[in-house]
This record gives sequence, structure tokens and C-alpha cells, in this order.
Amino acid sequence: MARIYVLHENTAWVEPLRAAFAETGLPVTEWFLNETTLPFDQEAPQGVFYNRMSASSHTRGHRYAPELTLATLNWLERDGRRVVNGSRALQLEVSKLAQYSALQRNGLRTPRTAAAVGREQVLAVVDGFGPGPYILKPNRGGKGLGVQLFQTRQAIADYLEGPGSGEEAPIDGIWLVQEYIKATAPFITRAEFVGGRFHYAVRVDTSDGFELCPADVCNVENAFCPAEQSQQNKFTLAGDFTETAKGRALVLAYEAFLRDSEVEVAGIEFIEDPAGEIFTYDINTNTNYNAQAETEAGLRVTGMQALAAFLGSELTTRYPQRPQIVAAE
Repeated sequence: MARIYVLHENTAWVEPLRAAFAETGLPVTEWFLNETTLPFDQEAPQGVFYNRMSASSHTRGHRYAPELTLATLNWLERDGRRVVNGSRALQLEVSKLAQYSALQRNGLRTPRTAAAVGREQVLAVVDGFGPGPYILKPNRGGKGLGVQLFQTRQAIADYLEGPGSGEEAPIDGIWLVQEYIKATAPFITRAEFVGGRFHYAVRVDTSDGFELCPADVCNVENAFCPAEQSQQNKFTLAGDFTETAKGRALVLAYEAFLRDSEVEVAGIEFIEDPAGEIFTYDINTNTNYNAQAETEAGLRVTGMQALAAFLGSELTTRYPQRPQIVAAE
């Protein structure tokens, strides 16, 4: 029987999705992709496959989970299976440079960024940037690990020589030097998309602890994780986001970008500078939702409920013998 398959490596992040699936009665199987076998010599099973692999898997001891997931996606795509967030989406998840390239191709502005491998090469890039401050971050991100704000070139040089830099070195060896953009207001915004369509936007207060945006050090990934909720929530749903022409235009641009990139489920983070310019700096194809903010906003359909409904709709469209699941609007 055809089923929904969820590909992941972090059980905690799947718990809210399990709860949403439980409300629908959909047949679901999880594939925990860390160390396992892949029957590439056989035909892939029938079903809808949702990829939730995270760039930060190595921080949980799952070093080769993205590589295994890519092999699995190649297998599924070879056999023509319905894959949500397939191999192209995974490429964006594990590479900031791939994200910025795709965003720029679609006319979306990103912070000025240059890449380097090796200490001396990083410092050469910094010299080309001119006076700081600078953001130094890994190309393959992960919960803010290794992302730092530096005011001077010497501070970066000292950091790269220090004992802690090795622990936070990029897993793929590629450092990114990025311009620091000061927000016009103390928040960043994350726009959530399910099925390639805008679901809602949430504002993240950066006044206490997120001052290094735009960067993964904002740790939005952790803050959206259900295991990281706190009583002092910094997240507020932006119900007025699409009430302005600027917000509507940005949503349309992001939806076009997602279509072009073959990404269907994502959280896209951006910042606005004092001149009103929008800079997009991160794409999370393994998206989580801040349940506390959803509850406080009295949201009719949560992010996970919308996701479960979308996957259910895809299943019944391709395998109509199953009871019809109506996608959330």
C-alpha cells in the first residue's frame, strides 16, 4: 500500500509532525537516515516521500546523513517517485553558496559574500572587503556553529589561530566572509511556505541574543525547534505581512524562487536595512515551526497541520483509492 515516507535524522523535530499526521489517520513511515542500507538494485516503494534532512546533522553525530539522503533521493527520483524537497532542495540545505546563487538568479538580494578555504585565504578575502565589521560563517551551516561577528581583520586572524576555531570549522572546509547588515528594527522575518505557497510570516525579536543577524548565529533553527521553546518567546506571527505592497511582492518573488529551485516546503529568512533594502540570508528546507507563536496567534491551521494536509493531498492525488484528504488553505 502506498504511504507517506518521512526522511530525517532528528526524532525530536519530527514529533510535532507525527501529532499532525495522527489527526489525519494517514499511513506514514519514517526513514531515519544515518547508518542503514539502501536497496539501490531494487525498485523504490510506492508512495510520497518528504525529505527533512538537515544541514546540522553532523552536530548530532550523523556526519554522513546528508550524503546518504542524497543517494536515497537519487534512487527515488530514478524510479519516478513523488518526492517533496528532492535532490535540488537538499543541495540548498547543505550549502549557503548554493542558496545565494539560486536567490541571485531569481533577482533576490543577498549579503555580500565571498568564500575561502584556509586561514590565509580567509584573511585575503577580508582584506578585499575593506573595513569591518564582518560575519564569518561556514558554508554548510548548523545551528549557528562557527558563525561569528568580528569588528576587525585582526580579530578574525586571532580567532582562526585560537583553539576553538578547529571545533567550529566548516564541515566542508569552506568559510564564508560576509558583510554585516544592521537591521532597521531589532527583528528578522521568516516566511513559511508549504506546498510552494505562503503560509505565514513570523517576526523574530533580535534585541536580546540575536544581534548578529544576518547569520546562522541567530540560531533561528534551534528557536523553531519544539525542544527549544521557552516562556520568553521572541516569535510573533506577522499577520499584517501581506497587507503591504512590499510584503505581497516579496511573497510572490519567494514563491517563484521556490518553484525554480524545486523546493516545496521551506522557511526563508530575511532582514531589512535602514534604507529599506531586503536581504535574504538563509533558506531552511528542513523547516520547523514555533508552536508557541502559533498558539498565541490563535492560528487556525498550524504549520505542521498544513504540511500533513499537503502531503496527504499529494498521496491521495497519486493513489486515489485512498480516502480524499483536503489540503489546508
